[in-house]
Amino acid sequence: MASLRMRITGMTCGHCVSIVEEALNGVEGAIAVFVELPDVADVDYAEEKATVEQLVEAVTDKGYGAEVVD
Repeated sequence: MASLRMRITGMTCGHCVSIVEEALNGVEGAIAVFVELPDVADVDYAEEKATVEQLVEAVTDKGYGAEVVD
């Protein structure tokens, strides 16, 4: 299992959080997703099933910005 933290831009409310959580949970291999205002998403995922690029793309496809932070 791997973990990553993303900075999400464009989230302004609880509905935005729900959209981002749903997008990340929709990626096969996502194990645990925690999204918090104003701009944080923590994801645990199975590396053999999901890539960082897929997780970022799931968020950007919903119209939000996403970048991995250390």
